[in-house]
Amino acid sequence: MKSLIRLYRFVRPYKWQAIGALVLLLGMVAADLAIPRLTQRIIDQGIGRGNLHVVWTTSLIMLGAALASALFAIVNNALSVRVGQSFAADVRSALVRRVQSFSFGNLDRLQTGQLIVRSTSDVNFVQMIVQMTLRILTRAPIWMLGAIGFLFATSIDLGWIVLAFFPVIILFVLLFAGPARSMFLGVQERLDRLNTVLQENLAGVRVVKAFVREDQEIERFGSANEALTAQSIRVFRVLALLMPLMTVILNAAVIVALWFGGSMTRPVGGLPGHMTVGQVVASVNYLSMALFPLMMLAGMVAPLAAADASASRILEVLDGEAEVKERSGAKSLAAPRGRIAFEDVCFSYSADCRDPVLQGVSFVAEPGETVAILGATGSGKSTLIHLIPRFYDVTSGRVTFDGVDVRDVELASLRSQIGIALQEAVLFSGTVRDNLRYGRPDASQAEVEAAAEAAQAAEFIRALPDGYDTAIGERGVTLSGGQRQRLAIARALVVRPKVLILDDSTSSVDIETEVRLQDALDRLIAESRHTTTRFIVAQRISTVLLADKILVLDGGRIVAVGTHRELMETSPVYRDIYQSQLGDGRRSPPADKTGPLSAGEVRRG
Repeated sequence: MKSLIRLYRFVRPYKWQAIGALVLLLGMVAADLAIPRLTQRIIDQGIGRGNLHVVWTTSLIMLGAALASALFAIVNNALSVRVGQSFAADVRSALVRRVQSFSFGNLDRLQTGQLIVRSTSDVNFVQMIVQMTLRILTRAPIWMLGAIGFLFATSIDLGWIVLAFFPVIILFVLLFAGPARSMFLGVQERLDRLNTVLQENLAGVRVVKAFVREDQEIERFGSANEALTAQSIRVFRVLALLMPLMTVILNAAVIVALWFGGSMTRPVGGLPGHMTVGQVVASVNYLSMALFPLMMLAGMVAPLAAADASASRILEVLDGEAEVKERSGAKSLAAPRGRIAFEDVCFSYSADCRDPVLQGVSFVAEPGETVAILGATGSGKSTLIHLIPRFYDVTSGRVTFDGVDVRDVELASLRSQIGIALQEAVLFSGTVRDNLRYGRPDASQAEVEAAAEAAQAAEFIRALPDGYDTAIGERGVTLSGGQRQRLAIARALVVRPKVLILDDSTSSVDIETEVRLQDALDRLIAESRHTTTRFIVAQRISTVLLADKILVLDGGRIVAVGTHRELMETSPVYRDIYQSQLGDGRRSPPADKTGPLSAGEVRRG
């Protein structure tokens, strides 16, 4: 239960509502405990003596107590729901904030389906227990202790019966509570799997249909669904035994109390019995009220076990630490120029650079340069550029921005100077304008349109039904791949970055559009009167021909650096890539030209 107790810190902001609910609960319990004693008075002093006045007045008092209990219960429920819902909202917000703080390394290990379940189903389980704490879980023990006190005050002889049955009930509760938690943890894990399969199925429904895999996906979902169903049935099959057993024990206690109490009401030797009928009735009621809370608590074994399992899963996220942290004393970038340098960088997913993704990477990108990164799939291209905005931290070596280690720069300051467009262009629900302003909400319409023109997106945006005010469907599904990529590039340009990273973000764009895009980027940057260092990650060699510097990666190492003309003469790896994609490589550049090709030369070949 430690996990549940730790999450109760989210109740603190609503402590006064919670205290109010508990005070009302005490009033409700007091009113309930008065009923058996009033019943005793009606029987012994009213009915037994034929005194109708006592019957009527006591009945009215009982009615008032019942109405007061009902009123207290209504307000208690309202406050409990308010606290529970507010608690749940805060926990969900905390989960989202924590996930947003995670670095790419953390997110690589967390599945979207798991995070969705923890933010919804798991939070709902814990929320229910918070509400029950302010109602049943607090009311039951108070009710039980009060009933035991009144029972002994009414009849000491019958009071011992409840103590005899207590250990039996507690033993059964403990026997069921232990396994229930691990079993509910299994339910939540299978729910994770079900949500992951469902999310993949819905997100990839077009691929499923294209490959005619509907039956296989239905079978895969059915398998996950059956696993969840089977585990849930196992849990509730075990717990289904608990409540009937509790009912048997409660009824047995009542029978024993009635037998002993009834025998004590009989006259002996002309003397009245040790107990009156009213005492027996009151005692039996108090006995039931003392044992019934244990049944209520037994009924909470399943929700408590589920909530504790859910709380531990929520805390796994909340206790997570971002792998990329802002150092103490980190400073903001002052008058950034955009000079990026890699100094003997090694990166690995292990701490000691075993099985490195990148190794011995060293190069400099001067302000305003266009640096292309070329290599086969898995050569480390995307990983390399992810080190610049500190999506990951280097394992050894360092990456500098204007000579300052990026680990010594405030994350917000660093990333605000970097615009990035990824190969998978992620768009959000909203209008085209909203998406383009995503990184800079205060951008003017003129800046938005200039970025769209440079990204070769303005023409198709104007052709949309409402232009820049056109609502984009979920993840931009109504747009083509090339259109989504161009919007992502425009979104990066609106930020006016000192460093622009295009991570294979023109893979869905034709070569002619790509050349126009590069020309437009040059013009936009020139007109903005500030330098922008560009990193272009590509597998298509036509994308990199205009670069000032091309880095050829192979197996996580830089195997060649230079312009297109230089690499055609010095790098067999680059020549092989060029020949495989654009021709036989026999065309030689003019002897007096060793720099990057012009846009016209790229168009011609």
